[in-house]
Amino acid sequence: MMFRVISDFKPSGDQPKAIKKLVEGLKKGYKVQTLLGVTGSGKTFTMAKIVEQINKPTLVISPNKTLAAQLYSEFKSFFPENKVEFFVSYYDYYQPEAYIPTKDLYIEKNADINEIISRMRISAIKSILTRKDVIVVASVSAIYNCGDPNDFSNLNYRVEIGQKLKIGEFLTHLAKIGYERKEEIDSKGTFRLKGDTIEIFPSYQDDGIKIELFGDEVDEIFLFDPLNRSVIERLDKVIIYPTREFITSEEKILRAVKTIKEELEEQLVYFRKKGKILEAERLKQRTLNDLELLTALGYCTGIENYSRHFDGREPGEPPYSLLDYFGNDYLIFIDESHITIPQLRAMYRGDYSRKKNLVEYGFRLPCAFDNRPLRFEEFWNKIDKVIFVSATPGEFEIKNSQQIVEQIIRPTGLVDPEVEVRPTKNQVDDLVGEILKVRKRNERALVTVLTKKTAERLSEYLVELGIKALYLHSELDTIERVEVLKKLRRGDIEVVVGVNLLREGLDLPEVSLVAILDSDTEGFLRSETTLVQIIGRVARNQNGRVIMYADRITPAMKRAIEETNRRRKLQMKYNERNNIKPKTIIKPLDEEIFKQFMDNENELKEELESIFMLKESLTVEEYVAVLEEEMYKAASELRYEDAARLRDELFMLKEKLKSYNK
Repeated sequence: MMFRVISDFKPSGDQPKAIKKLVEGLKKGYKVQTLLGVTGSGKTFTMAKIVEQINKPTLVISPNKTLAAQLYSEFKSFFPENKVEFFVSYYDYYQPEAYIPTKDLYIEKNADINEIISRMRISAIKSILTRKDVIVVASVSAIYNCGDPNDFSNLNYRVEIGQKLKIGEFLTHLAKIGYERKEEIDSKGTFRLKGDTIEIFPSYQDDGIKIELFGDEVDEIFLFDPLNRSVIERLDKVIIYPTREFITSEEKILRAVKTIKEELEEQLVYFRKKGKILEAERLKQRTLNDLELLTALGYCTGIENYSRHFDGREPGEPPYSLLDYFGNDYLIFIDESHITIPQLRAMYRGDYSRKKNLVEYGFRLPCAFDNRPLRFEEFWNKIDKVIFVSATPGEFEIKNSQQIVEQIIRPTGLVDPEVEVRPTKNQVDDLVGEILKVRKRNERALVTVLTKKTAERLSEYLVELGIKALYLHSELDTIERVEVLKKLRRGDIEVVVGVNLLREGLDLPEVSLVAILDSDTEGFLRSETTLVQIIGRVARNQNGRVIMYADRITPAMKRAIEETNRRRKLQMKYNERNNIKPKTIIKPLDEEIFKQFMDNENELKEELESIFMLKESLTVEEYVAVLEEEMYKAASELRYEDAARLRDELFMLKEKLKSYNK
């Protein structure tokens, strides 16, 4: 099938030029291109039109579940006739397995699996293997180990009308690929036998499959609605796929059991030579228990830690990931690449650090290291053609791109805001006057400051003056942060004061003023990328303005202002030439977007706490290295409050190291 965009919109502004240039680049064989698209310029629509013209399976990688969910929704609306799938982590809650030696504390893996997302992942894998017109929107979990694609393909079962079907063998095969025999209707991943009829309820689709036999011959095949039992479609043939990503053959299980035993013997010899008798006994007991379960059931808790043995990989070889299911001829978009690329770089190191103690203290065999995300170099080598998408592409994107295509003009006609620099003397009084002007127009303001204390004090002062204001910082829990944003959009409050107002990732079209206090303080919070992103916060309102309070122009300020003015000039010229009058975006208050944001916030909080837990298990030097990497990652993702917490911990440790060395 061909991809076909169905939309009331037609490419406008810079979109036609961007689509043409990027498609030409793909046809010329360019491996790396960048779409530099300003906020609100319709980058997703541009991506959709490129997919339509190139007509190849497509993977879109987004930095988190929230943004992935938004993209998935948009692509679904653009491609109703094609297959759009969703592939993100299926954990609602995840506590990784860990061991803290200083406390002799073992923490078991604890996870809540979201069954709906799990089914969507299986559906994505099935669609990639069976269709060409597929778009998969994924988070960075796309580079994590997810099972051998050959196993998933080879263990499926093809049934055709007229085929001789041995019931016993067929039902045994269904059990091997994860199906359970149950009598409940519409229980995903199950089957039931009633006389000469077999009903199968795959985990990857809503429709049931009904196979009617005449003797031992397949007489009819139907897709049916499990709820009202009505026939949806008659089929000549059907392919039944496994219920899980990690599924393997009996032959591979027997081979894996043999090689796991060999690795166990090697590790036991190593431990005994080192005098680690307790660790040797622990490892022996745990591994033999797992092997017993694998032999009897074909499955054990933590089976993913043995994935190298099932796949037949050598130690250190890259695992299979979602990318391997696509083959060689497909297209990748990396959305918000200035955030996503640092995340992809950091995933392997963080995973290795968490597993080190489990292996050293006999909780896991060394093969656990090979159940991991791809190293960035491995990920990069698997890519055929990629388009980075960002309003502020990083150094990696710019350096590696064979073509950078700008999308500066917005279809709405909205222009980048006017940026003004004012002195810090009497900055609060000046700010109050500007907020009162915004209030008269029934619009909102954002004020960004450098510390949580300043945010609290300034918001309290504004309230004393009769201005409805609230502060927003990391010590507020997720629900409180979301409530503040809802109140701002509804008009219950007029001003939000915060340290980092970029982390939200939400559109706030009612905001017409952004004030940046202490703009000339250099660091994470006032870098060029941050300033450009903050300025973009107000680009959805026709009255958008940015005021930077500073006593000098820093290089970061200079570059951000020059870039904004360059874009603004191009946008205004285009509007004048085409007689376009900009209008503020009107967007309904979408509760679902806030819910997705809350889920993402909770994940980030858990991730940060798990990093601090490593203090108990790593050497000081190793912990310093992890903190540095995570600090830069958090900063690149615009999570500046998290970056500051990591920085403070890092400074404290470095001071300790200095005192030890004296």
